[in-house]
Amino acid sequence: MPRDREILDIAERFLNEEVAPQSVEIDLHREALRRALNGLCQRELMALRRPQEYGGPAVAEPTFRQFQEEVARYSGSLAFLQTQHQSAVSMLAKSDNEELKREYLPFMGNGDKLVGIGFSQLRRKGDPMMKAESCDGGYLLNGHVPWITGWSFYPEFLIGATLPDGQAVFGIVPLTHSDDKNGKVTVSEPMRLAAMESAMTVTADFVNFHLAEEKVALIKPSNWIQNNDLINITLQGHFALGCARAGLDILQIAAEKKGLPFLRDAYQKLNEELEECRQATTTAQATPNEESTTERLQIRAWAIHLAVRCAHAAVAASSGAANSLSHPAQRVYREALVYTVSAQTTPIMEATLKRIVGG
Repeated sequence: MPRDREILDIAERFLNEEVAPQSVEIDLHREALRRALNGLCQRELMALRRPQEYGGPAVAEPTFRQFQEEVARYSGSLAFLQTQHQSAVSMLAKSDNEELKREYLPFMGNGDKLVGIGFSQLRRKGDPMMKAESCDGGYLLNGHVPWITGWSFYPEFLIGATLPDGQAVFGIVPLTHSDDKNGKVTVSEPMRLAAMESAMTVTADFVNFHLAEEKVALIKPSNWIQNNDLINITLQGHFALGCARAGLDILQIAAEKKGLPFLRDAYQKLNEELEECRQATTTAQATPNEESTTERLQIRAWAIHLAVRCAHAAVAASSGAANSLSHPAQRVYREALVYTVSAQTTPIMEATLKRIVGG
């Protein structure tokens, strides 16, 4: 745990001193985001759950979630971008492909190897969007990946494709245009997004692309992503909590600057609620069983709703200036939109809407 505290101290110092002053630039310009990402790499903060045998630091789960919350507090774009790579690290760490792990994991903390993810399509019902068929020496991939964040940042990504029996194969593929003996990959233009556009999110189409056996990381059962979503109900909520804290930072500054009692009162009440929501989130994560699913959905919806309310409070307290694209309240308000729908499932959508309408 002392090592975990040291890692958090390094991260918080970097975020506060170097990311916070550039948060607007990071949101609007990818080169500013690239510098921020490089800052995480230089401090070996990009593979926090990497096993010790591959370089560590294998931080405890609470430490990792606190890190994610802090990054989201200071820059949604950086939080959005870096978590793709952190997820790839975690999945590769669970692989049985020891050669692949040796090739990637030791080099993923400092940015020598940067890998995104692209498997949200496994969540879609109906005919699979991305299909895989076994072939000599690996798998043939055909289909569409609707969401890959990190174009021009990550040269590769961990793709998820559905096998004929419903299982899913995960492997590392290039995040670049290609048309050669290995098949064809076409990457779209970066999406125009309301928030976190600088993280460069694209789609990709694969035609008879050969995923070599040595690049295969995992084979997961057909219900893997649904089970994973259940585990992640409250884990993903830490991003919303970080966004809520960002809104409260702006509200606190406005209260101090304007000296209005009702601003201080609003900050105090929302801050107390944030602490309560964080505690509920932490407690729920300690009991990830089926019986607690309803409660965890309610807590996730609470975190989402709180992020939106705190961001809205920041907008209200900032007056007309909040309508400027360069104002921090404007950025945080848009980021709350992203955290409302990130890793959203139908139950999370339902819980969120019930919370909004007072159910």
